[in-house]
Amino acid sequence: MSTLNVSNITDGTDTVETGYVLNGSAKVLLNADGTGTIATRDTLNVSSIVDTATGSMTINFSSNLANTDYISSGITNSWHSYVSSTAGNKTASSHRLQAGGSAHTLIDVAEMNYQAFGDLA
Repeated sequence: MSTLNVSNITDGTDTVETGYVLNGSAKVLLNADGTGTIATRDTLNVSSIVDTATGSMTINFSSNLANTDYISSGITNSWHSYVSSTAGNKTASSHRLQAGGSAHTLIDVAEMNYQAFGDLA
C-alpha cells in the first residue's frame, strides 16, 4: 500500500487542510430500511446490520473506531419518532440503535439514518 502525505487538498478553487478532512468527516454512515427484512440502501464503513428486535438494529463497522468516545446521531423518516442508544450497546466495532414512536415504544421504521464521527483504529 502506498501512502500519500500532503498538508492540503485543493480542487483548484478551494483548499482545505487534510487534518480537517480526516478529523471532521463521518467515519460511519448508514441509510437502512428497518421494516420487514431490514436492508441497507447506502453505507460507509458498514459491514452488516442485524435486526435484533422490533425497532432495534445493530450496525457492524467494517473498520473499527479507535474507542467508544465517538460521537453519533440518528434520525428516522417517521413523524414523532426518535433514535436512541442504550448503555452498553456502543462498542468500537458496532452500535445498537433503537427507534421509538410518540408512545415511547419501539417501532420498525422505513428509514433509519445514522452517522458516527471519531478516530478510526
